[in-house]
Amino acid sequence: MKLYRFITGPDDSAFCHRVTQALNKGWELSGSPALTFDPVKGRTICGQAVTKEVDGVDYSPEIKLGEY
Repeated sequence: MKLYRFITGPDDSAFCHRVTQALNKGWELSGSPALTFDPVKGRTICGQAVTKEVDGVDYSPEIKLGEY
């Protein structure tokens, strides 16, 4: 099964650490990162898609993607 996540957050080191943690758990980057500006909060928001192949597991909407 192929899993998909889209990690989002403010453009700061915490966001980079979340993506780094996912990569170290076997997730792979999928496409380019996305950036947008939140004018209300005055900050840039990042997004990065990641995917992961998992054997022996069938898809279910109840899957907690962050646990893989």
